[in-house]
Amino acid sequence: MQDKTARTDHPIHPMLASRWSPRAFSARLLDTDAINSIFEAARWSPSANNLQPWAFVFAERGTPDFEVLCACLKESNLLWARDAALLGLALERPAKPDGSPNPHARYDLGQAAAHMTFQACALGLHIHQMAGFDPAQASASLGIPPDLLPVTAFAIGYLGEASSLPASVQEKELAIRSRCPTSAFVRVGRWPKHVD
Repeated sequence: MQDKTARTDHPIHPMLASRWSPRAFSARLLDTDAINSIFEAARWSPSANNLQPWAFVFAERGTPDFEVLCACLKESNLLWARDAALLGLALERPAKPDGSPNPHARYDLGQAAAHMTFQACALGLHIHQMAGFDPAQASASLGIPPDLLPVTAFAIGYLGEASSLPASVQEKELAIRSRCPTSAFVRVGRWPKHVD
């Protein structure tokens, strides 16, 4: 298997550097302890006012609801995600218990998903999060309550071989990882004025 460790400009934790979002998953299923550990990590992520405005729904490969989740994915994601051990949805609860908007709900959901991601990495697993799915179809098909909004889909599993992917997907899988330098998005003190 190829090494996709990030070539960082500054030292970061090795687990952060090695995290990436593969498309090739092996046939190996997850055990219950691993699944529980991943969602326990989400449980303990930071939350504004401890509102914990997140929820998750998932299904394991080989179950009817896994096929329901597959049917909600865009074709470009379905090509590879159907091989993952588990598919799921990250859901946002956008209102506080009193019905007022929670402006930090999506931020908190993102933190919960990040905690899941790194717990999965610690267990030797990978998560690939996806925007390419039909939220309305997912809500209707899985009976998701109206106070929860599907934000992203995700696939979890053990890393597979890129050669198992359709040719149209292999190029993305084998590409070198890249990111903008921190100088593109980090500023000290005031934001510099833009001069036209």
